[in-house]
Amino acid sequence: MNKDTYEKLRKMRLPEMAAQYRKHSESPELYAPMTFDEEFSLLVDAEFDSRINNKIKRLLKKSCIPDSSAHLGGIEFLPERHLNRDLFSTLETNEYIRKGLNIMLIGATGCGKTYISCALATHACRHEYRVRYFRLSEFFSEMEAARIQGIYDETINRFRRIPLMIFDDFLLLPTTLEEQQDLLILLRARDEDKSSTILCSQVAVAGWHERLGSGGVADTLLDRITANGYEINIDGDVSMRRRHSRI
Repeated sequence: MNKDTYEKLRKMRLPEMAAQYRKHSESPELYAPMTFDEEFSLLVDAEFDSRINNKIKRLLKKSCIPDSSAHLGGIEFLPERHLNRDLFSTLETNEYIRKGLNIMLIGATGCGKTYISCALATHACRHEYRVRYFRLSEFFSEMEAARIQGIYDETINRFRRIPLMIFDDFLLLPTTLEEQQDLLILLRARDEDKSSTILCSQVAVAGWHERLGSGGVADTLLDRITANGYEINIDGDVSMRRRHSRI
């Protein structure tokens, strides 16, 4: 092994390529049948795959999703849930993110809304999209802190550019005028930027208007959210949380 080459690779921040170069040098007989292009391709592929995997890990960590092990293959299409397989096949392409479409997951507590949103989020991260998960109460707290710190506009601009945001426990409780304004400002900005938002709620979409104040803000918000979105109602009396209880 040429030690200078090995050290240069490390200094250029190509650690996986350096490790593979060392491996090839220590066992040249294993790679002797290969052409230069084939062997070099192995080194490049190792570095490329390592970087992609590390990027996905960072995206998953920064997403703050509660279940990073969730995946689309883990969604249970039980007859009583009435989930549309064709729709989920479409969502699997991430086309809804590219088009800036929203998803409204509606269902009773424990029906699996959070798991489905996390599965869509991990799938997006594995295709190198940035994701950010919030429980709605946490988002309101974040915006209040930003208002106090004088970085409200900066925070809005940071959130508006995230390709996929998830709001869990959406409108679980009625909102204040200030909270309605926070939602309106952000979701209007995200709609203008064609950024996708997933909303998980126990409240039917028909009941959102009242919890948003039943005024002009509610009208504008609902129009922004529902005009370009998929509504997925999860039926069934069986709690998925109880079904998969650790007890």
